[in-house]
Amino acid sequence: MSESAVTDSGENDPRHESREGRNIFGRIALFVRQVISELKRVVTPSREEWIQYVWIVLGFVAVMMVIVFALDIAFGWLSSMVFGG
Repeated sequence: MSESAVTDSGENDPRHESREGRNIFGRIALFVRQVISELKRVVTPSREEWIQYVWIVLGFVAVMMVIVFALDIAFGWLSSMVFGG
């Protein structure tokens, strides 16, 4: 067994604290502390990144609209051929 597997057991890691021995309020407090800890790591994108993300999302939505439109036309044509109309 490798040394890192032996030494990195996660016993002292607060993310691996046992649920046993904690009442409901202790578990809620632990959850809130972990959420706050994770939120401190969040990095807000710059204005240029926001603009880039908006264009990517709008482009993706436009492509999906074209695909759905094409499928709608194709299935509409197919159903009119099969069932008449």
